[in-house]
Amino acid sequence: MANVLETQRVIDTWNREALPALEQFVRIPARSPHFDPEWAANGHLDRALELAEAFCQRHLPGAEVGIERLEGRTPLLFVDLPGSDDSAGTALLYGHLDKQPENTGWSDGLGPWEPVVREGRLYGRGAVDDGYAVFSAVAAIAELQAAGLRHPRCVLVIEACEESGSFDLPAYLDALAPRIGQPDLIVCPDAGCGTYDRLWNTTSLRGMITGTLRVDVLREGVHSGDAGGVVPSSFRILRQLLSRLEDPETGRVLPQLCGVTIPGLRRQQAEHAGAVLGDLTRDRYPFLRGVEAQSEDPAERILDRTWRAALEVVGAEGLPPVEAAGNVLRPFTATKLALRLPPTVDAEAVAEGLETLFCEDPPARARVRFEPDAVASGWAAPEPEPWLSGALEEASQGHFGAAPVHMGEGGTIPLLNWLERRFPAAQYLVTGVAGPGSNAHGPDEFLHLDAARRLTACLGEVLHALAGRPR
Repeated sequence: MANVLETQRVIDTWNREALPALEQFVRIPARSPHFDPEWAANGHLDRALELAEAFCQRHLPGAEVGIERLEGRTPLLFVDLPGSDDSAGTALLYGHLDKQPENTGWSDGLGPWEPVVREGRLYGRGAVDDGYAVFSAVAAIAELQAAGLRHPRCVLVIEACEESGSFDLPAYLDALAPRIGQPDLIVCPDAGCGTYDRLWNTTSLRGMITGTLRVDVLREGVHSGDAGGVVPSSFRILRQLLSRLEDPETGRVLPQLCGVTIPGLRRQQAEHAGAVLGDLTRDRYPFLRGVEAQSEDPAERILDRTWRAALEVVGAEGLPPVEAAGNVLRPFTATKLALRLPPTVDAEAVAEGLETLFCEDPPARARVRFEPDAVASGWAAPEPEPWLSGALEEASQGHFGAAPVHMGEGGTIPLLNWLERRFPAAQYLVTGVAGPGSNAHGPDEFLHLDAARRLTACLGEVLHALAGRPR
């Protein structure tokens, strides 16, 4: 099928309507509740949702639009727009309007709460993560309506807690379940992209376990000259324990329950993505000169960060700073671990297995504890139905001039698991424009405007295709 929306018309509408609203949004310091414990009193989250509410009311006539409030929880914007007809299906479109804190290190003339358009980029906190999503979704739907084109029933769920882990969202999904119904398509424009010149469809996300591994050997520290050679080093024992989990030579995570057979389709998609990205699969990271990536093949690098487990020590305790370190055999060493897991691995089962792996038969009978503090399984998209895969191909070719890329991401979004459990029959479009250099959580966060506008057109095409899919 051919594209039904004119790219330039969508761009003009986006510039005229969505961009000014998004600039207003950037000015609101709507920090997520973990970063603003006084969010209710400060009112910034409310202001952000009220801005989006007014935008929806202005551009989606006939929609039910309102801010939902559950006691003790962050607010949520809920929009329900009837479809063109009863056979057009239902799309659930997600977004969030809470933000990471401002951070330091912004370049001259840029800042977190002042929108600046420079060289085709909108700078400011929350512009790309994920403020643009609601304005682009509404613009896409409004374009379909203005052109007299069919569209599905569109339900928008815009939360204000994502950057704190979306801990309020399940309660809202439960409360709103009768009004949401069973969507045929779930759209989540809160993901990344490898480049800005095409549509990127996220096909999977990894799971994650974080926790503290601690080894104790003494009640208190003692002189290393006196005790060294008699008392085992807690650091050495901890290294031994980590070697049960990770091969110290290759970085490969060893236990079978942490690995899966990578599906053939995902390997094919990784080959395509690797051909598109090439050296960007390595050069996107700030390697020091001479440091090598763990794989030389772009497709393998993609699979390494999407379908294979990976371990990182993200914190430590019991180790004094170098300048303050004395000759002491320390009583304990503790490390904070972050273990990324393949999309289809059961994270709860792995967490139980790690406790056994670390704590059974410890070297030197040292006292070992492993305490997980966050356990989240990954997500793998269902096989796309022909109408969706065809719509993505046509939309990307028509509005970007290039084929789409289907690729997993290495991060974790628990939201998608929750949605899949609630709506098991739905198809998914997980996409976004958080691409190279966009720096979503850091200084100089920006939204690539051309990519956002063209993605908006693609969203409209997919919604139209849903309305016209074979039943």
